[in-house]
Amino acid sequence: MELDLFVPAFVTLFVVMDPIGISPLFMALTQGKTTSQRRAIALRACTISALILTLFAFLGEGVLNFLGISMPAFRISGGILLLLTALDMLFERRTQRRKDQSEEGVASDDDPSVFPLAMPLIAGPGSIATVILLSGQGDGLAGVGLALAVMALVLLIAFILFNAASLLERLLRETGIKVVTRLLGMLLAALAVQFVLEGLRDFGLMG
Repeated sequence: MELDLFVPAFVTLFVVMDPIGISPLFMALTQGKTTSQRRAIALRACTISALILTLFAFLGEGVLNFLGISMPAFRISGGILLLLTALDMLFERRTQRRKDQSEEGVASDDDPSVFPLAMPLIAGPGSIATVILLSGQGDGLAGVGLALAVMALVLLIAFILFNAASLLERLLRETGIKVVTRLLGMLLAALAVQFVLEGLRDFGLMG
C-alpha cells in the first residue's frame, strides 16, 4: 500500500470520525458505568462501527440506492437522532432515569454502544461517505483495502481513547462531569442541526 495514498486517507477519516471529540461524549454517555462495562461498550461500539463501515466499503452507494435512500436523507435522519440524545444530556434525563432505577432497585440496562455511539457518532453519514469515497480509489480491491486499513487504525485509536474515559471521570469528579455533560449536550445539538442543514442543502432546499 502506497504511503502517499494512506496518509491523506487516514487524516481524512480521522478528522471526519473525530475520535478525540467523541471520547468526552463517550464519557458522558457511560456515566455511572464500571470500567469493565465501559470497556465492553467501547468494544461493541467499535466492532459494530467496523461492520457497518466494512459493508459500505464493499457495497458503497449501492446499498443506499437499493433501499431508495439518498445520502442527504441519511444525514438528516442521523441529525435528528443526535438531537434527541443531546436534549437528554442537556436536561439530565439520563441521570434522572438512572436515579429512579436505583431507588426502585432496578438495574440499568441503558447501553449506548449501538446508538448513538456506533451510529451515528462513529459510523455516521460523514464516515460512511468518506469510506465510500476511499474505496473508490485505486484499481479493483486496492481502494477497498485502503479504506479498511484506514478504518481499522482510526477505530483502534478511538477504542484506546474510550478506555481512558474512567481516568477523565476521576479527574473531573461529579460536578465537573455535570458541567461537561451540559456543554457537550449543547455542542452535540449544534452538530445535529449541522447534519440536518447539510442534508437540506444537499437536497437543494437551501442555498
